[in-house]
Amino acid sequence: MLTANEIRSRFLDFFRSKGHEIVPSAPIVVKNDPTLLFTNAGMNQFKDYFLGNGEPVSTRIADTQKCLRVSGKHNDLEEVGVDTYHHTMFEMLGNWSFGDYFKKEAIEWCWELLTEVFKIPEDILYVTIFQGDAAEGLEKDEEAYTYWKQFVAEDRILMGNKKDNFWEMGDMGPCGPCSEVHVDCRTPEERRQVSGATLVNADHPQVIEIWNNVFMQFNRLKDGSLEPLPAKHVDTGMGLERLVRVLQGKQSNYDTDLFTGTIAAISDFTAVKNNKRIIYKHSDSKQDVAFRVISDHIRAIAFTIADGQLPSNTGAGYVIRRILRRAVRYYYSYLNINEPLLHWLLPTLASQFEGVFPELKKQIDLVSRVVKEEEEAFLRTLHSGIKRFKAYTSTLVDFSSGSFLQDPQMDDEQMRNDRQNFSLETHQKRISGLVAFELNDTYGFPIDLTELMAREIGWSVDMEGFQVELQKQKVRSRAATALSTDDWVVLKETTPTNFVGYDSLEAEAS
Repeated sequence: MLTANEIRSRFLDFFRSKGHEIVPSAPIVVKNDPTLLFTNAGMNQFKDYFLGNGEPVSTRIADTQKCLRVSGKHNDLEEVGVDTYHHTMFEMLGNWSFGDYFKKEAIEWCWELLTEVFKIPEDILYVTIFQGDAAEGLEKDEEAYTYWKQFVAEDRILMGNKKDNFWEMGDMGPCGPCSEVHVDCRTPEERRQVSGATLVNADHPQVIEIWNNVFMQFNRLKDGSLEPLPAKHVDTGMGLERLVRVLQGKQSNYDTDLFTGTIAAISDFTAVKNNKRIIYKHSDSKQDVAFRVISDHIRAIAFTIADGQLPSNTGAGYVIRRILRRAVRYYYSYLNINEPLLHWLLPTLASQFEGVFPELKKQIDLVSRVVKEEEEAFLRTLHSGIKRFKAYTSTLVDFSSGSFLQDPQMDDEQMRNDRQNFSLETHQKRISGLVAFELNDTYGFPIDLTELMAREIGWSVDMEGFQVELQKQKVRSRAATALSTDDWVVLKETTPTNFVGYDSLEAEAS
């Protein structure tokens, strides 16, 4: 069985043999593009080449790119850990043509690599092409359809709509029709009972997209219109995590050697800290979801910090803080760990990726210190916040009578506030905006963490009310900092200062 490192190397070697220059991954943190917080696709670093604003080192390039999809249009955060194939940070294997080859070669090489180099059986593969979109004035991609027919039976070439088969990085920028390859990982018996063609792009956990060939032909302008690019390009992307899963014959990305080392390290930590080892059982239990969330999130946290983005309260830094706190909440709630875990996993991760992304190994001390400090800070308030959440949702109200129950752990003012908010919210099983804001402002719970905890018990969150409270806080903050002063403020009347350094090395001063 090929290892993940061997699979990555074979991909790059294949495209090197096709005349491609192998280039390093761009940082996961985007500093020079106002349309993006993070690198969310392999093509981000080549955006200027597609627009005709720069010259690439070669018209043919291949790489493996660190990507992060937790904000904006491409946001997979809520699926991470719950399913078996979404991730926050992932590696995107890609090959690129800048005005060189186009659909013919891209399709031929895609099929050659998957079926001849990686030996994936042809009878479990499906391809999709763009069916066109009348509203955009776009026709069916007949060119891609014609080339695919040379390799694939027509009943395995499926039509895809704009959502699935017209690729766009964001609201603006280079874009074009795409052709995906999907793999059916179900058992032979399951495939005989139900055709995989009916499950493509249907969120089936075993029928998954493995490779996307994007044919860059247009630029999406700010007003939403499309203009042709100066030249036609190829932009492909294949998620390494999914490819490794297929080639290693696993039912989950987390069962591959990209994650098993980290999962084993988490299990080791539970044995050391709790005197009882918790074993990952490959199930849908909250405990196993926690293993998957932590092993995924630590990668996003570590590589983003190594690339220069520290956790903070705004922008990209806030996204990283959210991911970190989500991981902390999972190990605290479901693995019974109440001390920092994430920083303990970093040496395992750094060694695993040393040969492809050496920046983490080089900055391991800094990254470890930052992560540990963030964990300690959140753990200090997490216990109180969860207690507050549980009190609100389960111990304060008798749902059979609707009566308000006294909680001895809460002060009178807090009780009065909750009493006012419970009259309607409790019967709807809804977290009030005021309490959601309190969890955020007092206990450091990002609002998406409150939403996650609410969903787990069948509740919802009053997001409109939360935004009202958030706006009130912003107004209060602005008012508190609006100071009126004269041009010059005397803090203390003093005598003139004389320089005494010629004769003394010490002196008292204000």
